[in-house]
Amino acid sequence: MSEVGTAATAINEHFAATQPGLFARRVEEFAPDEVVSILQGLPDKVLIEVWERLSPNVAREILPHLPKPITNTLLNQLTPTALVNLLSDMDEEDKTPYLEQVSAGVRREIDAVLVYPEDSAGRKMDSRILAMRATDLVGDALVRLRQHKNTRVIYTIDDDMHLLGRVSLEAVALSGSETALEALAVPAEVVVNAVDPLEEVVTLFETLNIEDLPVIDVGGRLVGHFEQRKMAAVIKSDSTSDLQAMVGVSRDERALSSPLFAVRKRMGWLQINLLTAFLAAAVVGLFEGTIAKYTALAVLLPVVAGQSGNAGAQALAVTMRGLALREITLRHWWRVTSKEARVGLLNGLGIATTCGIGVFIWSGSLGLVLVITTSMVLAMISAGLAGALVPIVLTRLGQDPATASSIILTTVTDIAGFFSFLGIATLLSSLL
Repeated sequence: MSEVGTAATAINEHFAATQPGLFARRVEEFAPDEVVSILQGLPDKVLIEVWERLSPNVAREILPHLPKPITNTLLNQLTPTALVNLLSDMDEEDKTPYLEQVSAGVRREIDAVLVYPEDSAGRKMDSRILAMRATDLVGDALVRLRQHKNTRVIYTIDDDMHLLGRVSLEAVALSGSETALEALAVPAEVVVNAVDPLEEVVTLFETLNIEDLPVIDVGGRLVGHFEQRKMAAVIKSDSTSDLQAMVGVSRDERALSSPLFAVRKRMGWLQINLLTAFLAAAVVGLFEGTIAKYTALAVLLPVVAGQSGNAGAQALAVTMRGLALREITLRHWWRVTSKEARVGLLNGLGIATTCGIGVFIWSGSLGLVLVITTSMVLAMISAGLAGALVPIVLTRLGQDPATASSIILTTVTDIAGFFSFLGIATLLSSLL
């Protein structure tokens, strides 16, 4: 290799080792077949650091192009959670060859993670933990720590793997080699069950000053943990994926995803949205005669629908945030909906007053003012109720409230706005 090539390889390796996240973003800009030469020269540890920071769909596109030695390194050194994320969306026939390359121990770890529900703590936890008997000595712990270079805590357990406590690396470093770990352990005051929602883990890290969070199964046995240093990416991914899910975009899609991948993930929701648009159009069609007779109604129709849509989106955002941060639970549904109904009433009165003045200046018709002010208040109340109820009902049904809340809310507010405006116009047609 030439001196220039050697220097370029060294610079590449240094960049990847010191800035693995930024290096991964640069890798994603290349075609999958071009990435191979970039990754081949990286040491195994650096390769793992970079790979774990790649977008899942990009990693899946690159994987088939990698030579077998690199693939084997990835499959046997990635954490089980990272492997599950990498392989979970593959077809069974595509997944099988990769699973055959992993060792029996890694396969057992993968299977252990896969038994937990989607978006549960068990699916995202790191199962590669350092757990030792409470009676083990510090000297033994130091030997084990050299084999677990990435861990920052030792968990103490009994003979049945039940969690007893945790020991910090600082306590180990400052103690004699003959000291028992039970003398250094402190209780693990905060734990999470493997089947608990991932949102609960995020909330605990956001609200409590904790460095790690052990995960136990239903029998109280230690099965994994979360570390604060690795939770920032999970929190960021969780919050940004909700933004995508609310408008019918897959959580897996990234800005650099292929067009076909994006189309496949978006098309279903767009078709559903088209159906809901036809439902709203059908409501307008019921009052076709009224609109034909009073053309001013067609001009004002989007005003009512637009205001109710905005009001519903505000109520939805507040309710979604409350559910995500555990500020409210399902038992608070009446307080939330009644509050949003009152907000809708007061906002509706304020907006209706302003709107009524504008419509009177424009049309000079008191009848038209009465129609739009009355319908505006009703539409705003309906929008507030819908914005609060949609995520609560979805949660009650066991669904992710972010998945389709926006599409459902738009349908409800459009139908409520159109029906209230055109229905009142029909009833008060003699005043128009």
